[in-house]
Amino acid sequence: LKANEEELNRIFIDIYGLQDELTPEEEDRDVTIRKADRVRDIKSFISYAVGCMFGRYSIDADGLIYAGGEWNDKWKMEDGKCKVRKIVKDDNRNIAEDTWVGAAFVPDGDDVIPVTDEEYFSDDIVSRFVEFVKVAFREGTLEENLDYIAETIGRRPKETSRQSIRRYFLKDFYKDHVRMYKKRPIYWLFDSGKDDGFKALIYMHRYDEFTVSRVRTDYLHKLQRMYEAEYGRLDIVIESDASEREKAKAR
Repeated sequence: LKANEEELNRIFIDIYGLQDELTPEEEDRDVTIRKADRVRDIKSFISYAVGCMFGRYSIDADGLIYAGGEWNDKWKMEDGKCKVRKIVKDDNRNIAEDTWVGAAFVPDGDDVIPVTDEEYFSDDIVSRFVEFVKVAFREGTLEENLDYIAETIGRRPKETSRQSIRRYFLKDFYKDHVRMYKKRPIYWLFDSGKDDGFKALIYMHRYDEFTVSRVRTDYLHKLQRMYEAEYGRLDIVIESDASEREKAKAR
C-alpha cells in the first residue's frame, strides 16, 4: 500500500507541477488508503476552501489553478465579472479544452485574509468561508452544512456554528495546515501573539514586494484603530452612571 501510494503521489505531483512543494514519500502512519475519516475530510474541505479564497483552486475548474507566474493568465476581470481559465485534458494529458468561464466564487483581491476574533473586515476568513459553503452547496442547506462542519471540528456547548468555525481558524487551522504540508506551508501566517489580537493569512505564490505593507496598513493599523475606539467606548461606560453590571462587563 505504501509503495502504491508513493507512486500515486509522484503521478499527481507531476500532473499538478508541485515538485517544489511536496514530496512523494510517505511515513507508514500517513498512508491514506483507509476508511473515510469525518474529521480529516472536513479539515481537508476547509483547507480546499481557503485555497479557493486565494485562487489556488476554483470550484469552476478542476485541479491546481494558480501556483505562481502571471495571475492574469489564470484569473481575470472581464465586463465587471471574474473569470477563471478552465483547462481540460484528455486521457493522454493533451489539452482538449481551454476556455474562460465565470467564477461562482471570486478569490481574494489582495492576497491578505484576516483571521480575527470578530468580523472586522469584509474579507474576514469566516465570512468568506460561509460564502464559499453557500456557493458550493446552495443557500438552502447553508445552516445545516455549517452545523455539520462545526460539530465535526469540536463545537462547544452554547457556541454557534460560526463561532466554532472562527475558533478553529484562530486556534487550529494553521497547525493543521503546517502538518498537512509537512512543515512546508504554502499559506503563511502573520500572528501578533498568543492573545490572538491579530492574525492574517497570505498565499506564498502571490507574495510580492507590497504584501507586508498591505498587511500592516490595510489590516493591522485599521484593527488597532478599531480596538482603540472600543477601549474608549468602554471607558465611557465605566465612568458613566450605568449599572454596576454594565460597568463590570465593560471592565
